[in-house]
Amino acid sequence: MAYIKNIEHDTVLPLAGEIQVQKGQVVSKTMAQNKAVSITLFAFSKDEEISTHDSEGDAMVQVLEGVGRFTVGGREHICKAGDVLVMPAKVPHAVYAVEDFKWILTVVFPADRSV
Repeated sequence: MAYIKNIEHDTVLPLAGEIQVQKGQVVSKTMAQNKAVSITLFAFSKDEEISTHDSEGDAMVQVLEGVGRFTVGGREHICKAGDVLVMPAKVPHAVYAVEDFKWILTVVFPADRSV
């Protein structure tokens, strides 16, 4: 049984190559999802966004390519390839593509979470 899905196992791969930007869209690819953790790969076309929302768990963003703006608790953060940002649980946040960009989101949920 594989816990991480939608990616080849036991193979070195360029992670950004596992998802493609599609003009005018937000593309996502779930890599893992259970009551403890969620890992999702995203590709945003320039000017696409996810509006303000929050999460039960701490969310760590790792930008793979391009530039995105993450607004966390009202503060804006411009993140580029190689940057990491942690968005604390239950703090409202939003994402906007300054240019085409790809990123991976890892959310770690509380141990007592029921799903």
